[in-house]
Amino acid sequence: MIRPYAAKDKPETIALLRQNTPAYFDPSEEADFNHYLDVEREDYFVYEEEGRIVGAGGINYFPKEKTARISWDMVDPAMQGKGIGKKLTQFRIDHILKDPRIAFIVVRTSQLAYAFYEKMGFEVISIEQDYWAKNYHLYLMQMPVIQSK
Repeated sequence: MIRPYAAKDKPETIALLRQNTPAYFDPSEEADFNHYLDVEREDYFVYEEEGRIVGAGGINYFPKEKTARISWDMVDPAMQGKGIGKKLTQFRIDHILKDPRIAFIVVRTSQLAYAFYEKMGFEVISIEQDYWAKNYHLYLMQMPVIQSK
């Protein structure tokens, strides 16, 4: 089940981040994630299975730029490869498509996960070395939005 994040979910989502560190996140990013959940979160969703959060991911909106950004995606390492990340990403894309102001969806990821987003239809538009932390490069990716009439 995918549902909106609630404040009570914070300990489980922080634990999920830790399970993905250092495989996908640098330890220094935990403070950024805490800040995101408390201050920058707009739409954030959790993927729950049998009462346990096994995935999470958010969306931030930049209407002046006609852009929505998929952010802070993570899946329990024991559950990766089972389609949870794909379902959670597609859920957010579908959610974004309801907003006629959005022309592009972007994701800022790393060399460790960009291939997943390529499979979802995103294209790399730039790469910045050591952006997140040493050996965690920024892959800025984008997907145009085609609004249905």
